[in-house]
Amino acid sequence: MGASVTQLLSDWRAGDAGARDRLVAVLYPELKRLAEQAFRRERGNHTLQPTALVNEAWLRLAGIETLAGGDRGAVLAVAARLMREILIDHARRRAAAKRDGGERVTLSGLELAGDQALDLVDLDGALERLERLDPVKARIVELRYFGGLSIEETGQVLAQSPATVKRHWQAARIWLFDALGGTASPSPAG
Repeated sequence: MGASVTQLLSDWRAGDAGARDRLVAVLYPELKRLAEQAFRRERGNHTLQPTALVNEAWLRLAGIETLAGGDRGAVLAVAARLMREILIDHARRRAAAKRDGGERVTLSGLELAGDQALDLVDLDGALERLERLDPVKARIVELRYFGGLSIEETGQVLAQSPATVKRHWQAARIWLFDALGGTASPSPAG
């Protein structure tokens, strides 16, 4: 898939508007996989469905005139960012409508004190603070949590070794956990 995505990106940048549509068609199954992974961490009665998330991400991705980078990883990184934005926007709209504090999710690999649920809007705020302090760690959280990428896939996107990504992932989870008012107890699994 990588070579065809690279070629489609090149064609798109060269002005072939049809290449953008072919690129999204090639990546749609991958986007669907990422959305399904994201929803495995969501509560069961979530009002947004994976297909709706994919469709919204697809529309936003198709609307981007150019993409930085030239490979599958760059596109998946943009898709992960778009999915994060969509989930956060959805949580904010729902919180505004219900005034119930927002969507509740769990952060994979972290145990919250007292088994409390994690507010997605709070997570986004903490992630924005982390991004100001350490953009690489914030990007890793975004790719892993919102994009559903593995340690290896995240390393490919960021051009870092899996060991480095794993170290940054563990540190970011601890930092986020502390920022969200918990006590860090990350699972040993990467």
